[in-house]
Amino acid sequence: MLPAVLICAATCVLMIACVLFFPKLRLGKLHISTYWLVTVLGAGVLLLAGQADLPALGAALVANTAINPLKILALFLSMTVLSVFLDELGLFRYLAGVAVKRARGGQKQLFLILYLLVSVLTVFTSNDIIILSFTPFICYFAKSEKIDPLPYLAAEFVAANTWSMALIIGNPTNIYLATAYGVDFLSYLKIGAVPTLFAGTVAFLCLYLLFRKKLSAPLSGEPQEIVLHDKPLLWVGVAHLAVCTALLAASSYIGLEMWLVSLCTVGSLAVFALVFALVRREKPAALLRCLKRAPYALVPFVLSMFVMVVVLEQKGVTALLGDLLGSGAAIWKYGPLSFLAANVINNIPMSVLFSSVIGEAGAGLGAMFATVIGSNVGAFLTPIGALAGIMWSGILGEHGLKFGYLDFLKIGVTVAIPALFAALGGLALVLI
Repeated sequence: MLPAVLICAATCVLMIACVLFFPKLRLGKLHISTYWLVTVLGAGVLLLAGQADLPALGAALVANTAINPLKILALFLSMTVLSVFLDELGLFRYLAGVAVKRARGGQKQLFLILYLLVSVLTVFTSNDIIILSFTPFICYFAKSEKIDPLPYLAAEFVAANTWSMALIIGNPTNIYLATAYGVDFLSYLKIGAVPTLFAGTVAFLCLYLLFRKKLSAPLSGEPQEIVLHDKPLLWVGVAHLAVCTALLAASSYIGLEMWLVSLCTVGSLAVFALVFALVRREKPAALLRCLKRAPYALVPFVLSMFVMVVVLEQKGVTALLGDLLGSGAAIWKYGPLSFLAANVINNIPMSVLFSSVIGEAGAGLGAMFATVIGSNVGAFLTPIGALAGIMWSGILGEHGLKFGYLDFLKIGVTVAIPALFAALGGLALVLI
């Protein structure tokens, strides 16, 4: 048991060190994220050291179960591709431009509109894509208006990582934990909606109190006009996202697995995009850019973390943790613990580990949903909490904005902790 624990612990420590100090490895023109290289290395060391039962590990990777990591990756990646496609066609930048244009009453009005817009879009798309799309827009807008971008950047980041827990598809951690316990799309929504609403409301109030003085300055400039250049193809993308969401909601009633629904939807979108390109006699530029931007690094990252957790299960570590934590007071135990653990080992590894621990403890739905809350809200306590924080900090650096660990933590403590307990309180009310 001890060698496996030491290898996994060393892998997590090295991963966090790379995230903080060496996030990218540059090989000529190629930039490679280091976080997944470290986890692949850690999983490889476990296998080479003979710590894994290889036949059992292979069976777990290809098992026809909801927790199969390949199915979970297929679902998340295909939903991400749908969102990225809309972003490539300018939808999110256009909506952000509309929000700015309508908020001529001042910064407080703009702050509210931006928070609501990011919240709604995150629910139906992906928190990572919204962050990648809105962060540069906010930086450019604030520079042209000569206003402090921090309130809007914080509102965008907090909203994206709070409202991502409303639907099962909002975050890979939601998908992993919910499918592990057989929770379908609608069952998840029935329980997850109230905690999300509580957390989202409290988070906004905390943000407003934190930045109310900075939001007193007037807006002076004229908003930039953003034009949609390919409305027909954009409507095709919107229709596919809408149909996919509806089919995901009905998947448990029509006997289709969610990963298959989303994958087929992406296939249909690709066919439509190719037909449009053939008719117009041009390259399917938006589709190609979309496929290029898909977060493929998640594949080796999730698979290697899955290998490490399976090894810890085989060695009895997760059973030991399950016995230690138990099933009593599950919401108030697993929520704060997952929240803190996400900021030690990142929310995806935490969710894979806690999924097994909860099962060993027999803690049930309360613990599972509390862990979902911890994995989402924990994303804005520190930049380590989620990959979104790493990307967000990187984008700010590219725009010349200094935002260090302590700056992140200041906002995180002020907003994340109240939001966490608001969400857990909402969950307790739902599960009474």
